[in-house]
Amino acid sequence: MPKLKTKSGVKKRFKLTASGKLKAGVAGKRHRLISHNSKYIRQNRGTKVMSDSDAKIIRNFIPYGLS
Repeated sequence: MPKLKTKSGVKKRFKLTASGKLKAGVAGKRHRLISHNSKYIRQNRGTKVMSDSDAKIIRNFIPYGLS
């Protein structure tokens, strides 16, 4: 069997935590921020741990994990 390739987009967008969960940047931070309130902008700062159902889909694209 040939080796499986990791999706290059996944390499750029996700990181693994020490416990093996997936961490990703939060959506909705690029433009049109004037229409959002301060609480929305503040809570979407930084990164968040992905839900298990979403992480399951992403794991198919990283067959050997992220190094």
